Amino acid sequence: MSIESSREELEALPFEQALEKLEALVARMETGKLPLEELMQNFEAGSELAKICRAKLDTLERKIELLTRDDGDRGSWTDFEAEVPSPTRNAPQDDEGMPF
Repeated sequence: MSIESSREELEALPFEQALEKLEALVARMETGKLPLEELMQNFEAGSELAKICRAKLDTLERKIELLTRDDGDRGSWTDFEAEVPSPTRNAPQDDEGMPF
């Protein structure tokens, strides 16, 4: 992966390709043979790719939630704000099943 890739180029990648690029960066960093400056550049690029992959997964998760919701109606794809964070998604829960 070119470390200089723009965020727009990375966001346009399908999830699988973004994940492959992330895995390649991690493998390169795990060799322990990179100069510190290159290691930091790879770390920054990997962090950006991880955010992009997480956002793609969150979007798909919300779509699945909408499709599988039992509201007495047939599920359908609905437009929604993919960038709106869900404060309770994947949040730890207390003994009553409520997010902290």
